Amino acid sequence: MQKTRLGISIELLSAAIYFMGICGGYLTVVVLVLYALLFEQNAWLKRSAVKAVSLMVLFSLLVMCINLLPNAISLIDNIVSVFGGIFSIGILNKIVTIIISGIDIAEKVLFIALGCRALKQETVVIPMIDRLISKYMG
Repeated sequence: MQKTRLGISIELLSAAIYFMGICGGYLTVVVLVLYALLFEQNAWLKRSAVKAVSLMVLFSLLVMCINLLPNAISLIDNIVSVFGGIFSIGILNKIVTIIISGIDIAEKVLFIALGCRALKQETVVIPMIDRLISKYMG
């Protein structure tokens, strides 16, 4: 079992990065990832760290893109309200909320799975993310 400079195993640090992705937010994860990238030599740990941040960004972008539709409807409603009208699609907000809740659950399940697999120095293959990491990290 290979140890980090902190004295913990690389598997534990990788799992911590994934688990912090669920509850710690970007700041905690970025600090841990920067530590792994700057001070650790293990390639698997570095790839896992980058994968965690990449997935967090991917899920954030996905939610942001889905929220563009209600934001556009709100913009139209604001423009129409200038002329005394009302424009609203109530069901759309409910559908978007359901979709975002599903994405949130999927993100948490994925990060839990990745964290548990990291404890065994394994990973969950996500083809799109893994290809990008391989392309840019070598």
